[in-house]
Amino acid sequence: MDPDVVFGKPRIKGTRLSVEFLMGLFGAGWSEQQVLESYPQLAREDLQALFALAAEMIAEEGFVIAGKLAA
Repeated sequence: MDPDVVFGKPRIKGTRLSVEFLMGLFGAGWSEQQVLESYPQLAREDLQALFALAAEMIAEEGFVIAGKLAA
């Protein structure tokens, strides 16, 4: 994170693409292929890191997820 890039939000290293933005694309139904085609500076490994970070953040915070994911 860099306070001078995307307001200090977590992002994919070497890009201005925030974790929040990319997760929003997946939440809106974009596929991995669509994201990679639309943002050619990304690699599959970047998306794997994105999901690993999201999983870690959720585990640390103990979120309750509403909607279709709720048990």
